[in-house]
Amino acid sequence: MKKYALQYTMIVCGALISAISCNLFLIPNHFLSGGITGIAIILHYLFGLPIGMQNIVFNIPILYIAYHFFGKRYFFNTILGTFLYSLFIDLTSFLTPYTPLHNNPMLSAIVAGVISGIGFGLILRANANTGGADVVAALIRKIYSYNIGTMIFALNCLIVLCGLCLFNFEVAIYTLIYMYIMGEVDNRIVTGFNKRKSIMIVSDKSGEIAEHIMHELGRGVTFIEGEGGYTHTKKRILYVVITLTQLSKIKEIALKIDSKAFFIIANASEVNGKGFSYN
Repeated sequence: MKKYALQYTMIVCGALISAISCNLFLIPNHFLSGGITGIAIILHYLFGLPIGMQNIVFNIPILYIAYHFFGKRYFFNTILGTFLYSLFIDLTSFLTPYTPLHNNPMLSAIVAGVISGIGFGLILRANANTGGADVVAALIRKIYSYNIGTMIFALNCLIVLCGLCLFNFEVAIYTLIYMYIMGEVDNRIVTGFNKRKSIMIVSDKSGEIAEHIMHELGRGVTFIEGEGGYTHTKKRILYVVITLTQLSKIKEIALKIDSKAFFIIANASEVNGKGFSYN
């Protein structure tokens, strides 16, 4: 019960934060946006139509994708995120100033990207979205395992290019900056700010290295059976996932035991399991 309460609190807070960012920074500066909301914003600039109401209407076909590919729970969260975000955009439209809050559009784009990224990141972390390109990006991530923030940015660029013929080039550039920053913050919120590293160690003393890692760092290790391509010598490859702060320590342990140990160190963008999450 507490899990769902936290989940829906994140959706509500994320939708409100994103809506406020839209009305405080995007609309006054005549910035664009991506996805269905981007189309709604363009029509708002041209005809004065309410953005939130348009967003709800345009997202109706998208809801089928959410239901068909992700199940009832995701479908419900999509409806909730889309409705709340659209509702909050119209309810907070009074916050839109007649002139931009800052004369520097670059600063407005950066601030809007950070705030919107936090808002949308909270929604995505709660396994929900605001419809439109978010659902398409989630589908691509489900199939190809790409970062959602990166996919949303790529899909949104197509919408901006379509609106470029209606607005000047400068606005499009600031919009791309805003969306890039939003996508980066999205990724940080969804995957977490704590950096993880995955390490593969090839050594003739992998067993001894593993014992010290488990004893000194408290990290579990996995052995992978390998064979040298040139010598055809059987080797046990040690695989371990650690936090960024443990990287120097694990290298010190391995090199102290075997100065000829071979390392492969890579970023681990999402780690789920004992010692890294509570799921």
